[in-house]
Amino acid sequence: MTYREAIEELETILSALETDAVDVDDLTARVERSAELIRLCRLKLRHAEASLDRVFDTLDEEDEADEPMEDEEETADDDENDDDEAQADEHDHLPGGPGRGW
Repeated sequence: MTYREAIEELETILSALETDAVDVDDLTARVERSAELIRLCRLKLRHAEASLDRVFDTLDEEDEADEPMEDEEETADDDENDDDEAQADEHDHLPGGPGRGW
C-alpha cells in the first residue's frame, strides 16, 4: 500500500466516523484499522526522511571533496608569502639597507 492510498483510506474512515452513526464494534474496527494506517504512514515518512538524509549527506560529501583542503590553501598562501620574500630579497642589495627600494 502506498502512502497516498493509506491517507485516502484514513480520510474515508474519518469521514465515515464524522457522518455515520457507528456502532461500538464497527468503531473499534475502524479505530484499529486507522492505527495500522497511521503506523504505515509513519514508517513510510521515516523511510523517506532517511533516504533524503542519505542523499543530502552524499551531496555534502561531494561538496567537501570539491573544496580545497586546508593544507592546499596553506600551501597557496605560503607560495604568495614566498613571492613577497623573494621581492624583498631582491631589494636587499640596494643602497639604504634591506627592504628599501630606492
